[in-house]
Amino acid sequence: MKSLLRPTITLFVLLSIITGIVYPLVVAGISRAIFPGNAAGSLVVKDGKPVGSTLIGQNFTDPKYFWGRPSATSPQPYNGTASGGSNLGPLNPALVDTVKGRIDVLKAADPDTKLPIPTDLVTASGSGLDPHISPSAARYQIARVARERKISTDRVASLIDAHTEGAQWGIFGEARVNVLKLNLALDEQPKT
Repeated sequence: MKSLLRPTITLFVLLSIITGIVYPLVVAGISRAIFPGNAAGSLVVKDGKPVGSTLIGQNFTDPKYFWGRPSATSPQPYNGTASGGSNLGPLNPALVDTVKGRIDVLKAADPDTKLPIPTDLVTASGSGLDPHISPSAARYQIARVARERKISTDRVASLIDAHTEGAQWGIFGEARVNVLKLNLALDEQPKT
């Protein structure tokens, strides 16, 4: 029995050091060298203070800002420790009621907009933390944002165009707009 115990404990300690300390440090070091921004959390800094991350959505509710995808996290929106979807199926009455409520909020915020409401403005992503919206979701909000900020719709549209990112590496996914970056660019616009 003693002859088995010593090698077992030694192997346990050795593997714990390798997999619990050495491997994470090597992976973190490589990621810092290759992707320094992403490894540090992709923080966006304004006036010397971090204001958010380009990887996690923020809860913009003021009408002068673009609104992102709804968050499925609780107890607060965009809670990084509670990442996950709602797991409600498309025929679930709770999901149908939630989507109807989101549609009502969008229509109340801009009753004159006749554009169809993009799906990503009324449904949460799988993680509940998506920082992006589709270009059509951003365009849907142009009139409201321009009116609230007292700037031209053309200027808002050009900001959307400037902040539209293409597919990942040109092949994965679709065009998207990072809501935080777009809203920060809006804050830098002079009023007309």
